[in-house]
Amino acid sequence: MAVAMGDELFEQLVDRAVAQIPSDLAELVQNCVVVIESRAPEPDGDLLGFYDGVPLSERDSWYSGVLPDRIVIYRDAILDLCDSEAQVVDEVRITVWHEVAHYFGIDDDRLDELGYA
Repeated sequence: MAVAMGDELFEQLVDRAVAQIPSDLAELVQNCVVVIESRAPEPDGDLLGFYDGVPLSERDSWYSGVLPDRIVIYRDAILDLCDSEAQVVDEVRITVWHEVAHYFGIDDDRLDELGYA
């Protein structure tokens, strides 16, 4: 059963997950914004998050003057997946960290090995 949660509380959970990223890594994240949307467009409506940008590992001297990368967290997909508020807290953290890892160029196979798939 999906969890009911207000937008403000969900946003606080996303902010908390971002704040929990170790500072030595967080300092490396530049030109990237985190946004919350209700759900990914079909056919990806069950997607929990998405990184849209150029991974840090692929940036070179050409990377300047570009629009910010985006990490999108899909609120309704996460709430639909979870059975409790505690599960939402965990899933938001995992999803945020998963997408930040994509920012650094870490692929899904490695994230699966680390438990963040």
